[in-house]
Amino acid sequence: MLDNLNKYRILLASNSPRRKELLTGLGIDYEVRTLPDVDESFPAELKGEEIPLYIARKKAEAYREMLLSGSLVITADTIVWLDGEMLGKPCDEADAVAMLRKLSGKTHQVITGVCLTTADWQKIFSAVSEVKFTSLTNDEIDFYVHRFHPLDKAGSYGVQEWIGFIGVESISGSYFNVMGLPIQRLYQELKKM
Repeated sequence: MLDNLNKYRILLASNSPRRKELLTGLGIDYEVRTLPDVDESFPAELKGEEIPLYIARKKAEAYREMLLSGSLVITADTIVWLDGEMLGKPCDEADAVAMLRKLSGKTHQVITGVCLTTADWQKIFSAVSEVKFTSLTNDEIDFYVHRFHPLDKAGSYGVQEWIGFIGVESISGSYFNVMGLPIQRLYQELKKM
């Protein structure tokens, strides 16, 4: 499948083990290529879906100089959006605990922006999933944060981990988007190339 990609050298610009796992599941050959210290800041006036789209495009621009003819770079950014507030990756365990307390008993959005970039073409898209959390106890939150150290995850949780097993009541939209990459939508976009 995706024989149309054979002419490309595909670069995944992410160290995320979840994104690597999901892209590997498509059965395509790719390399992981990451640049240190890519600026992920964004204008304060951006809201919801605008934020990960902006950051995914900004990440892609950081790779422009290294894009040779025949290269395709995939960049992505995932955020959690709750009551008009963005929850990114926590800065420490106390921040992770605070984020999970905010999410407890509420429904939030997980939004991923994806940017496909070649030397002369770019496509950007996003996916939104709604996740409903049950009410979590402080002991459950503390156990998860101290055992799983979710400091590399937007919103301080991995849906595929213990907290997802016990805390996620329902998901509307792509489960894989909640993991960090809307792989079904990505497949459809890659098919069109």
